[in-house]
Amino acid sequence: MAVADGAANAAAAGSAPFRSIVITGASSGIGAALARLYAAPGVRLGLIGQNAGRLAAVAADAAAKGAQVESALLDVSAGAAMQDWLAAFEAAGPVDMVFANAGISTGLSPTGTFESTEDARRVLSVNTLGAINTVMPLVPAMQARRRGHIVLVSSLAGLRGLGEAPAYSASKAAIKEWGIALRDALKADGVKVTVVCPGFVQTPMGDQFVGAKMFVLSADQAAARIARAVAANRRLAAFPLPLALSVQMLAHMPERLARLMLKITAFRVRSRAQ
Repeated sequence: MAVADGAANAAAAGSAPFRSIVITGASSGIGAALARLYAAPGVRLGLIGQNAGRLAAVAADAAAKGAQVESALLDVSAGAAMQDWLAAFEAAGPVDMVFANAGISTGLSPTGTFESTEDARRVLSVNTLGAINTVMPLVPAMQARRRGHIVLVSSLAGLRGLGEAPAYSASKAAIKEWGIALRDALKADGVKVTVVCPGFVQTPMGDQFVGAKMFVLSADQAAARIARAVAANRRLAAFPLPLALSVQMLAHMPERLARLMLKITAFRVRSRAQ
């Protein structure tokens, strides 16, 4: 999907194209795809990631499409550093939209080894606190302007916890519920919030999962679906639909039947490094 198509989708849904956008986890996967999708002349992108080489490549691609790009190597779990960078980016021009997309995963290893306490804490710190660190510094200014769009990238694992990835499931469930509550809390202030719950996506993180993976999307396909959900001001967008419906059914099945279904589609984590 071309970048121009992303702007066209927003316009078709009745929303003006976003001009100043912050994206975390922008050095690969969905974050990189979003950066390339929204990059266009007149668009200012704030890209945050942790892989210097990949982040520079994404920034170069976005700049080649006419966007003004500022990038930063930051750990989203570092609250003070995030606050400072976001404050500086906002001071240079109002932020219209923020994608809290950065995330890591852990879970059962191929040999069945359970995730460690340290791994679980790190996942929750990056995925949950990292999203809060990304969003909250920008909320007061959005409230004052009575406009802005917050996009939180959760996961289908946030709809029904997976035994292979307990901490990851918990972190994504927290983001989903926080985002839905935030949407209600900010509606009167004119600030929009969309929560997206993708299934399996071909990304460096997604490639860590070994096992049955159904309805796998490319990062570009996932980014295009997210852009459509944002343009339509969706409250919650879970995709792909067949897998999303299956996960939602699991949440309401008797436990014994749900465990049987999950056993058939079980996966393991190839590596815990991210």
